[in-house]
Amino acid sequence: MKASFWTIAGAACAIVLAAMWAFPLLWALSTSLRPELETVSANFHWLPQDWTLDAYRKTLGAGNVVRWLFNSFLVALLVTVVTMAISLMAAYAFSQLRFRGRGIVFGIAMLGFLLPFEALLVPLFRTMHQLGLINSYAGIVLPQVVSPVVIYVFKQFFDAIPADFREAAVMDGAGPLRVLWSVYLPISGNIVWAMAIVTFIAAWNNFLWPFIIVTSNDMMTIPLGLTQTYDAFGVRYAQLMAAALLGALPVALAYVLFQRRVTQGFLAASGLKG
Repeated sequence: MKASFWTIAGAACAIVLAAMWAFPLLWALSTSLRPELETVSANFHWLPQDWTLDAYRKTLGAGNVVRWLFNSFLVALLVTVVTMAISLMAAYAFSQLRFRGRGIVFGIAMLGFLLPFEALLVPLFRTMHQLGLINSYAGIVLPQVVSPVVIYVFKQFFDAIPADFREAAVMDGAGPLRVLWSVYLPISGNIVWAMAIVTFIAAWNNFLWPFIIVTSNDMMTIPLGLTQTYDAFGVRYAQLMAAALLGALPVALAYVLFQRRVTQGFLAASGLKG
């Protein structure tokens, strides 16, 4: 009886939390499907009284929304690929290789946990300026590719892999990169996918750094571009909601498509079996 009560209470709490999370999203969708006049009407309605896709047509036809979506996809993809490559190699070195100063270097790398990104904005901007990378894809991507969290997660996972796998590959003449690619990467497939999806979503949603480094409308990503819709559209709530939903749709689809891999990856990282 006691177990049943807590099960029901937990399920009820989950339903309430899910409703609280879903309500703003559903309201944004409802607003985006209304005519502009209806969004400011004094008469409240949960659902649109006159369903229309005009907000989406006008949003895609005005400004540079398609360009902003392309920029976001390209930046997020590059950040994800480079971050995964750097993090895997760094984690393998910290976990499996023995070299002088390994502990010190790893400790310095982990200091990234303690430094908020905002504290690095000025030196990063000065560096990008000196390299001539202001308002460029490289300038947006490079400061985002080092992730202490991803390195730490990969290292912890590699530490748990039996050393026999590596020793057997080394005896066959495989070098460090070959061992990583042929032995450790296949074993780590789920956790790599999980970290890749999380990194992609974080890069897609990043607003602060593109806001600092981008100086032209054509180079904006979708989170930054959405701030320009006020100037382009005025106070038009349906178009604002349509633009926001269009910006969120790709990452939502990415998570839905790879949800199982993400779950399996986090279970593997925690030492549990899914």
